Amino acid sequence: MADAGAGSLHGGDAALPCPPEEQELSQRLRRLYPAVNQEETPLPRSWSPKDKYNYIGLSQGNLRVHYKGHGKNHKDAASVRATHPIPAACGIYYFEVKIVSKGRDGYMGIGLSAQGVNMNRLPGWDKHSYGYHGDDGHSFCSSGTGQPYGPTFTTGDVIGCCVNLINNTCFYTKNGHSLGIAFTDLPSNLYPTVGLQTPGEIVDANFGQQPFVFDIEDYMREWRAKIQSTIKRFPIGDRLGEWQAMLQNMVSSYLVHHGYCSTATAFARVTDTTIQEEQTSIKNRQRIQKLVLAGRVGEAIEATQQLYPGLLEHNPNLLFMLKCRQFVEMVNGTDSEVRCFSARSPRSQDSYPGSPSLSPRHGSSNSHIHSTGADSPTCSNGVMSTKSKQSHSKYPTLSSSSSSSSSSSPSSVNYSESNSTDSTKSQQHSSTSNQETSDSEMEMEAEHYPNGVLENSSTRIMNGTYKHEEILQTDESSMDSCPQRQLCGGNHAATERMIQFGRELQMLSEQLCREYGKNTMHKKMLQDAFSLLAYSDPWNCPVGQQLDPIQREPVCAALNSAILESQNLPKQPPLMLALGQASECLRLMARVGLGSCSFARVDDYLH
Repeated sequence: MADAGAGSLHGGDAALPCPPEEQELSQRLRRLYPAVNQEETPLPRSWSPKDKYNYIGLSQGNLRVHYKGHGKNHKDAASVRATHPIPAACGIYYFEVKIVSKGRDGYMGIGLSAQGVNMNRLPGWDKHSYGYHGDDGHSFCSSGTGQPYGPTFTTGDVIGCCVNLINNTCFYTKNGHSLGIAFTDLPSNLYPTVGLQTPGEIVDANFGQQPFVFDIEDYMREWRAKIQSTIKRFPIGDRLGEWQAMLQNMVSSYLVHHGYCSTATAFARVTDTTIQEEQTSIKNRQRIQKLVLAGRVGEAIEATQQLYPGLLEHNPNLLFMLKCRQFVEMVNGTDSEVRCFSARSPRSQDSYPGSPSLSPRHGSSNSHIHSTGADSPTCSNGVMSTKSKQSHSKYPTLSSSSSSSSSSSPSSVNYSESNSTDSTKSQQHSSTSNQETSDSEMEMEAEHYPNGVLENSSTRIMNGTYKHEEILQTDESSMDSCPQRQLCGGNHAATERMIQFGRELQMLSEQLCREYGKNTMHKKMLQDAFSLLAYSDPWNCPVGQQLDPIQREPVCAALNSAILESQNLPKQPPLMLALGQASECLRLMARVGLGSCSFARVDDYLH
């Protein structure tokens, strides 16, 4: 069962929101069991109407259990199991049962059982069944003969059952107080189970629907500290120096991979490590990534074609992904192909398109251009008009609105380290300053990422991208300030250009299909992108999530990796590979029933 607390889809066709009590349950379960993937291993949330004896009745969302048999002797006992077994990734699992009524004799059992155990018995009487009984306080471990364990329980008492999947033990609680270990050497895949035997017996289960009486989170914190202490005490021995050098190289390569040039240089100087890639190359990649993350994909494509000739031609899947993303950004109104229409002022209309006066260096003196909200003085598909210098591609050209001009201004763009006046200058300063952006201003980590450490690195570090909201903020903030978002910024000419681009994108798709055969991923990308035009409000429709700036991140990561690979550099930094391997090891531990994986989460070490 999928996590009921997951976010709903966009728009009117979205799934109905969960009731507040269901949301509260989902939030509590995620907090208690963060390592559990509930799509793969759902947590117990109620009793199963299919896995019970017929003397058991269920009500109140299958949380209340009442006895409806004769209750003459032990042959009339009846039990019910939960909907799902306890996932090993819980590490520690806990549920509580409140005795609503002890009925005639209070012959009630609370515990665990494996799938297939006879339900015409109280828990604990049969093999792979474990129970704590209320009438005598005994514990039953796969046997009809009980052992003295704890006090009896009756109407009004709350009995908790805690399964420790790290050391495979179980203990019970009564009214919030632990009663000590009841069972050891428990097998995996056990189900919460309750059993009743005499008329009038009624119990309510709490699988997280309400706060627990017992402070299970304190117990979890205790075990989390134990596991983390074990990890920290792992013997390194004489290889300490070797390990430190290895870790320093991993950190260095990570900083270089993501374009943290200044931080990488400073780190290399302090740790005496070597940076394999030239600073010029690092900054080139950094600027291309900033363009993609700002939604200016057309400019990123042209920059890539100039700086890395043949890269996109030899990676048709990447090219198609970028073009589909460019179409989405046109819908969004962020790509320069459509922004240039709304950014044109009376002065710029005469010279547009392709005028040298609109090159970044000349444009920096035109303060009226900045006031229009244009993030780049150029109004072409890219930041440079050097078509004549580019290698010819065998794929159909998705023409720029400025493609009629083949002239190139020497000052149009220079992505080398020596010139930092490209169109990716900081948007946070462009509205108040006409000065050219320096390399230090271009350094993302210096402004937003102190010491080169990503915020919320548990999510960012794995996909290897930047926090897009903080890069070139004018692109998003300028749109968000509008009272209502409009297709292509509400400009008719921009909309026409978007439709023309869509036709060219369809042609590219057909050519790739002829050359390489059908590609279902290409078809889906194209359908999803074009589907945005079927809705009056693309931002609030079933496919509107494409317009979320966070969707730029995988495209950015793919382009960055391809550039690195073309330069014979690792397309993934070793640090990311190590983290991915550690995460996968924890998932495998959960699958084979090693509960300690729940308290050894990678995220705990990334903050």
